[in-house]
Amino acid sequence: MKIAIVGCGNMGMAFARSFIQYDLVKKENLLLIEKSPERSEILKKSKEGVVVDTVNDTLSTYDLVILSVKPQDFSIVATELKSFLNPEQVVLSIMAGITMARIQSELNHKLVVRAMPNTPAMLGQGITGFCASEGIGFSKLLKIENLINATGRSVYIEDESMIDAVTALSGSGPAYFYYVVKHMVEAGKKMGFDEGLSRLLVKQTMLGAYHLINNAELSLDDLIKAVASKGGTTEAALSTFAEANIGTGLEQGILNAEKRAKELSK
Repeated sequence: MKIAIVGCGNMGMAFARSFIQYDLVKKENLLLIEKSPERSEILKKSKEGVVVDTVNDTLSTYDLVILSVKPQDFSIVATELKSFLNPEQVVLSIMAGITMARIQSELNHKLVVRAMPNTPAMLGQGITGFCASEGIGFSKLLKIENLINATGRSVYIEDESMIDAVTALSGSGPAYFYYVVKHMVEAGKKMGFDEGLSRLLVKQTMLGAYHLINNAELSLDDLIKAVASKGGTTEAALSTFAEANIGTGLEQGILNAEKRAKELSK
């Protein structure tokens, strides 16, 4: 399989490196299109694929074209790309907020997959929601799913409008997690721990809690109750969270992220 990636930032290269790691594409069949001279030079030195800084007619020979540019740059990139695409190619977009209809219109191209990964894809631990336009056969879709799964796990979303919810929940989700971790670490420092020890205590707590969620046959409420004995320390913290409406604020923040994703798609 031959794959071209347009825009080789962190997420584009997360996909590229996962494909190479699992031998899903050979380096000589991986085209990396990067306009930034500094970034392009770094990629050439790392020898992770064939690096070019402009789009040319060789693009039409690739099976899959991945769009990994900033959403605000898409229209400019589309004017360069559309004359070099062939009708049998699949275009896979990992741009936030850009609908399949808009991609199809601006590229004058029918076969489009829209996906929303998250940054843990850089470690092969991502989760990606994706949907596909009409006309993409099962065989092609299965190949694309296998490629996406090289970066972690994937979920097929039938209704494209739900991709905005994926963006808000899992696409932006790592930042919510880091936010909670940051404030837990800060609380540890205020109680007298140095930065390193506070981070260790919080990181291992989060890791262990994740494994319990995954393995214990208990609901989240039951898991909370297992820690929070009546009148104890955990209940004191949880009561403070409730008084500050932290849970409601978190939920509303995620809903606002979805709202912003929908605004961007327009």
